Amino acid sequence: MTNPLLDIRIGTMIKGNLPDPAAYVRQILPLGFESIEPFFWQTIGGKDIPKLAAELKEAIGDADVKIDTLGMFGNPLETTDIDQQTLEGWKTLIDNAHLFGAKTIAGFTGRIRGKSIEESLPRYKQVWSELAKRAADKGVRLAFENCAMDGNWATGDWNIAHNPDAWELIFNETPDDNIGLEWEPCHQMVYLIDPIPQIRKWAPKIFHVHGKDATIRWDVIRESGVFGKHPFVQMRSPGFGDSDWTRVISELRLAGYKGCIDIEGWHDPVYRNELEITGQVKSLNYLKEARGGLSFIANPA
Repeated sequence: MTNPLLDIRIGTMIKGNLPDPAAYVRQILPLGFESIEPFFWQTIGGKDIPKLAAELKEAIGDADVKIDTLGMFGNPLETTDIDQQTLEGWKTLIDNAHLFGAKTIAGFTGRIRGKSIEESLPRYKQVWSELAKRAADKGVRLAFENCAMDGNWATGDWNIAHNPDAWELIFNETPDDNIGLEWEPCHQMVYLIDPIPQIRKWAPKIFHVHGKDATIRWDVIRESGVFGKHPFVQMRSPGFGDSDWTRVISELRLAGYKGCIDIEGWHDPVYRNELEITGQVKSLNYLKEARGGLSFIANPA
């Protein structure tokens, strides 16, 4: 009998630019991760992607661990050398996703620097319409993370897909079925948006989920507002923040989501550095419990 708990797998992200990502995977697999998301920051850095795929598959071996999503984070809409490397990175990952067994490539939309979301839309449509077709020809989906990267509606860098109003605009520009979201509650809570209703509304566009949370410091807001010297919100690993992940996962299940929740580490202000993996494993077990328990128990015959 298949394990229906694994309709939603709990995993983690790994840095594709590590000298030896496969060695890292071998170290963390015994901890109980069920999926991994290899990701790159701005450039694939000369990595031999087919070789990396083979090395990761060998490291996973017979373990029941999937690579569902690959990450490419940068600004593919601009024209500097590093931005062009990001765009080429998207193309490379799209073309090689099948070697990993991945169905989705995720990252930022990009943005015209210093311009409003509306002013970025023509370039967005130009780039992503082409990438969507390339991905569709390969049977691959494209998912935009909902992180503002300190931008807002009027100006910024990196990403325009950080707000539900922006999602309406970009999906109107690119109505392709294979363009969607890499969603997480954290980046909505950072802007004081309730993430739960989004699941019901946007579920058909949620292709991948990041395991990241936030703590809203309402005492700071009441005393200093959101533009004071003290941060009013902290990005947290699941189990340490404000989100009820039992409810999050229940809403995802009710909406028909089947896929992975990959923990995005390296952000928690407490469980970091020497406590990084300690925090991630706590999040792993917390999310498994929120999913319905640590193990599947079949009904009596």
